[in-house]
Amino acid sequence: MPHILIVEDETIIRSALRRLLERNQYQVSEAGSVQEAQERFSIATFDLIVSDLRLPGAPGTELIKLGQGTPVLIMTSYASLRSAVDSMKMGAVDYIAKPFDHDEMLQAVARILRDRQDAPAPAPSAEPRVATAAGNGKAASTPANGEIGIIGSCPPMQEMFVKIRKVAPTDSNVLIQGESGTGKELVARALHNLSRRAKAPMISVNCAAIPETLIESELFGHEKGAFTGASAGRAGLVEAADGGTLFLDEIGELPLEAQARLLRVLQEGEIRRVGSVQSQKVDVRLIAATHRDLKNLAKAGQFREDLYYRLHVIALKLPALRERGSDVNEIASAFLARQSARIGRDDLHFSSEAEQAIRHYSWPGNVRELENAVERAVILSESAEISADLLGIDIELSDLEDDDVLDNLPTLAGSAANSASHEPTEDLSLEDYFQHFVLEHQDHMTETELARKLGVSRKCLWERRQRLGIPRRKSNVTSDN
Repeated sequence: MPHILIVEDETIIRSALRRLLERNQYQVSEAGSVQEAQERFSIATFDLIVSDLRLPGAPGTELIKLGQGTPVLIMTSYASLRSAVDSMKMGAVDYIAKPFDHDEMLQAVARILRDRQDAPAPAPSAEPRVATAAGNGKAASTPANGEIGIIGSCPPMQEMFVKIRKVAPTDSNVLIQGESGTGKELVARALHNLSRRAKAPMISVNCAAIPETLIESELFGHEKGAFTGASAGRAGLVEAADGGTLFLDEIGELPLEAQARLLRVLQEGEIRRVGSVQSQKVDVRLIAATHRDLKNLAKAGQFREDLYYRLHVIALKLPALRERGSDVNEIASAFLARQSARIGRDDLHFSSEAEQAIRHYSWPGNVRELENAVERAVILSESAEISADLLGIDIELSDLEDDDVLDNLPTLAGSAANSASHEPTEDLSLEDYFQHFVLEHQDHMTETELARKLGVSRKCLWERRQRLGIPRRKSNVTSDN
């Protein structure tokens, strides 16, 4: 079990983070300052240190040296993002901005621990890995696409890999389009890692997460006295990415004023800090991502049209998980392998019903939702076989392909009593069959049995009862509520 040290002077935050990590099978120790951590623990023995940047006495960056190679994840407020980037230059493995949600923290911790475990290997591991970053659920990698780091056997993903390999060595701007949770940052990181800038930093910024009043100064820096509270000049994140890659996620949320400054970076290769009259040159490759239609936003005056065309030099369209066919099961298996390793089990596997549910569910939250579903199922599973119910998703008959459902309906009907005379035909709609089956068998089957025979969850069964007006009858069957 990985052992994590939390160094945070705010007791409430420290306690909440400890409980979060312990619930997810991590061993946790805590301290309120660097000095306390030194006095109580042998810092270099931990697998990971999660520390606030600003602490009483010494800053959290002191733990980088004291950890002697132990990865240090820095926590910081949005107003101190630039300082967090400085801490990465000092050797911190990554930073996460406050306030963060639970998924962001867990994904960051899992990624760092996994990278540390994989680091000594001279070649990519044959075990499937799931690459994630704070705030972003990502797709998984296989040896076949090891240099890219994304699972994908379907034609759209194979086409994506070809484009990534062609585009990565260039300095062209790239716009990655796709729904939330599809893995846009992972594509951006692949582009960076396969470029000539791979040894330089890749600075990732979620434009939707930084308050609008701060985003210009965070991106472009500011001079002393540029605004209330600017007690000293500070470089911005664009400047921090000099020589490397700047990844702007959710660029459609960037305010128009900041868009104008960004356009100058792309056109002239220079930035001007807020409150300054002097410009300075920067060498930055820009990769942007969005789930919104920037062209329509530009027509509506909500996004600069000239910036749109500057960004749209190379456009990569990342398909939604529901459009990737059998990839979803492969990714689910990778997540299962990772979660199984975390709790020290090697016998967990999906039931055939669970595999079918994974394959046919629409996954509106994409890879992020899939990862959470698998993690939840592993935690709740009391046997080696993970059932469809444990995934916590509702598969309605309409979610499945009609041919697959109709092929299975005779089997479902035949397995129930007195169903031989009512075997469905292809002329019978799924709604008709559902209503007929429930009315036929609800007197001698529990709700759980009905749902299982129909291949849906109990919640889905209840919702369909409401929609079709099928009340539950009182019967002699033992209730399973």
